[in-house]
Amino acid sequence: MGFSLYIVWAKGSQNLNVRLAIAAFGAQLILNLLWSVAFFGARSVVFGLVAILCLLAALVATVLIFGRISRTAQILLLPYLAWVAFATILNFEIALLN
Repeated sequence: MGFSLYIVWAKGSQNLNVRLAIAAFGAQLILNLLWSVAFFGARSVVFGLVAILCLLAALVATVLIFGRISRTAQILLLPYLAWVAFATILNFEIALLN
């Protein structure tokens, strides 16, 4: 994640797409923290599910925006996207069981 962000950041903050990409990255990072707080801290499976669905959407947007700037940066985020998608399925299944 960090290397992917660096690749985008190195393209220059004067570029509107770079600023948008960095903002999208920051938003998904905050949503990642929110999910951890909701799911583990507050022990709220439902709030965790809402947070991770927002995280997944923000991460997809981030991956697409990164792709406009650097294919390498985009590819480096794909394992993280796969992990979040898997965690979303797990969170959903846990919500169904409760």
